[in-house]
Amino acid sequence: MQLDRLRRRELVMLLGGAAAWPVTARARQPAMPVIGFLNGTSADAFAHPRNGFIQGLKESSHFVGQNVAIEYRWAEGQYDRLPALAADLLRRQVAVLVVNNAAAPAAMAATATIPIASGADPVKSGLVVSLE
Repeated sequence: MQLDRLRRRELVMLLGGAAAWPVTARARQPAMPVIGFLNGTSADAFAHPRNGFIQGLKESSHFVGQNVAIEYRWAEGQYDRLPALAADLLRRQVAVLVVNNAAAPAAMAATATIPIASGADPVKSGLVVSLE
């Protein structure tokens, strides 16, 4: 009888540990990286380039909602809002900022540590002084 009780305890402990294992394993996985998308225009005005960006992510095995997230901030032509929108993305702890020409100066002023990417001319957008 004592042996049966001991085996039951072991079984309960084993099952309890096995049930908790997926939660523990999930907790150890790194957080999904977040791309900050900062733009001076509107979502509608930038729909085609945005869709191309998402397609490019897919082609490099990055799927929105599965292994990468995107946080969008649109200034809607109100460029004075860009610094606050950039700061908001930084609070979200984005891994990279993707900007258009209008948003590049605000992004550069907001961070010196987070990479900033632009599909536009990096000299024209002010991301670099020259290509040299």
